[in-house]
Amino acid sequence: MRIDEVLTDDEDLVDWKASQELCKSSTPDSALGASALASCKAQGLRRRQTGKSQKKGRERVKLHGKKAKSVKYGGWVHPTKTG
Repeated sequence: MRIDEVLTDDEDLVDWKASQELCKSSTPDSALGASALASCKAQGLRRRQTGKSQKKGRERVKLHGKKAKSVKYGGWVHPTKTG
């Protein structure tokens, strides 16, 4: 069963986030779905695995290996801009 079969309203899908229990479990990243893994990282509950860096205040900080929250959840990591 897929998440879009359980949550039928578009609003439910937009506001969906992975539970803290799932994010803090010992389940490896490879076993989680892409949406759940991204949600866990955005909430700051899983470590980020990237070579990118962002500015935090006046200094540039590498994100690799850090549990950093995104702006949506009260953190300092901004979503990346594509295109």
